[in-house]
Amino acid sequence: MRRKVTKKESRPSLKVIPIGGLSEIGKNMTLLEYEDQILIIDCGMSFPEDEMYGIDIVIPDFTYLMENREKIVGMVITHGHEDHIGAIPYLLKNINIPVYGTRLTLGLVENKLKEHQIYGDLRTIKAGDKLKLGCFNIEPIRMTHSIADAICLAIDTPAGMVFHSGDFKIDYTPVDGEPIDFCKLAELGKKGVTLMLCDSTNAVRPGFTASERVVGRTLENIFRTAKNRIIIATFSSNVHRVQKIIENAVKMGRKVAVSGRSMENVVALAIELGYLDIPPGTLVDLKMTKNIPDDKLVIITTGSQGEPMSALSRIASGEHRSVKLKKGDMVILSSTPVPGNEKTVSNVVNKLFEKGAEVIYSDIADIHVSGHACQEELKLLHSLIKPKFFMPVHGEYRHLIQHARLAESLGMKRENIFVMENGDVLNVNKRKAELQQGKVTAEAILVDGLGVGDVGNIVLRDRKMLSESGLIIVVAAIEKESQMVVSGPDIISRGFVYVRENEKLIDEARKIAEEALDKCQRKKIKDWNNMKSQVRDSLSSYIYETTKRSPIILPIFLEV
Repeated sequence: MRRKVTKKESRPSLKVIPIGGLSEIGKNMTLLEYEDQILIIDCGMSFPEDEMYGIDIVIPDFTYLMENREKIVGMVITHGHEDHIGAIPYLLKNINIPVYGTRLTLGLVENKLKEHQIYGDLRTIKAGDKLKLGCFNIEPIRMTHSIADAICLAIDTPAGMVFHSGDFKIDYTPVDGEPIDFCKLAELGKKGVTLMLCDSTNAVRPGFTASERVVGRTLENIFRTAKNRIIIATFSSNVHRVQKIIENAVKMGRKVAVSGRSMENVVALAIELGYLDIPPGTLVDLKMTKNIPDDKLVIITTGSQGEPMSALSRIASGEHRSVKLKKGDMVILSSTPVPGNEKTVSNVVNKLFEKGAEVIYSDIADIHVSGHACQEELKLLHSLIKPKFFMPVHGEYRHLIQHARLAESLGMKRENIFVMENGDVLNVNKRKAELQQGKVTAEAILVDGLGVGDVGNIVLRDRKMLSESGLIIVVAAIEKESQMVVSGPDIISRGFVYVRENEKLIDEARKIAEEALDKCQRKKIKDWNNMKSQVRDSLSSYIYETTKRSPIILPIFLEV
């Protein structure tokens, strides 16, 4: 006898699909899909790894969204950092959808859209608003992070309540005086949260993250003792840090100038929107600073991560148009290196020391605090929200695993914790959660100049080989009818050996290529692809035996 399925048992599930942000730092993007409606949370980019030669940025794979574009009800952004907004222009070029975010967040998004010369349907929200997008009832809740106007999201769906923490730390004394809305979080936990997605970046760090005010006090002490010009590099998006720098400059009677395009843009935007409070006459044009005594000037600049084209890197290399480093200048790097940037930061610090600057960086003083929650803060959020199911997000695999263990230590059942990969699909409702068989496409899409996704593994492999062993080009002119070699073969080398010092090697390579072509002629091989393969194989064997290197060998035949 067939058992009758009750309405409660047949309740549809919510699909939670991370497109980016898992087992990596960057390109955060999560989809919530219920029946025929999709809500997008964040749309970020990440920076290329060392092996991605020539790649500018990496963005999420929009394939699933392109295939289901008619289902999308909108996008909500948690805050304005690049790893959460950087890929928005690339998505909006293909799909026109409304984008919701707080004032500063949307101001930063609008700047990006202007650079890409595209229009976006941007809609401002603030903490405490109630927003309905299709079947999703969304309430933004105030959070503290290393950028102003950060929010977390309480998303009520027909399958249950979803809480997304966004990026956060618990700062009881934030610079803007706007702490986390703990009452609202506790209220949510009391009502019942089905699934929590939570920032895992600092899940491996015990204790608490220090308040931004700690940096303010450290900077004040440095400013009091500095006798020369102060050049301070920080993230342009950290408006609270910029505010503290300006407050300390005013206390010490110093003027402030800004260097670096992104810093100039963010400062102008933050002033316009009221996020920066700068006394009249404090801010001066960088080009006008020559007339200001060194002990009366602070320059805020980009480049705290040692980016090659940033203002600080150009200052360190002596290539900056308006700022020439002087002996005794105080240079402060108010940040810690993002994993992978340690070497570039170290190079910039060394160059600054070589030019006689006094350099203060994270190893020497507390001039930076993280924007992400450490273990005790994560425990507090878990205790407030009390979710039935938990999915750690925003972190490398070790961070996700550590966050999962932390949740388990607080009493959560292991089977209710889901450490996922990009492209996995979690089906969840109020009663159960389970991973779906099969994944959606969620590859890393590489952006090189104007090309989006046209550089893949094969091109990267060739670039890697070119960078390691160089290129040899074999050029020969071949008569069309008889297939006779009438000129060449000539050998052109780039990045392999210095030709003038290796004439014997090049001459021998030319003979090997000539013999390979003669062999093709004797065998009456007329297929040029076959001929190129013969030349390539013969040369690569000789080159490897002689040099133990494997350059790319490119035969080019000209028809005459």
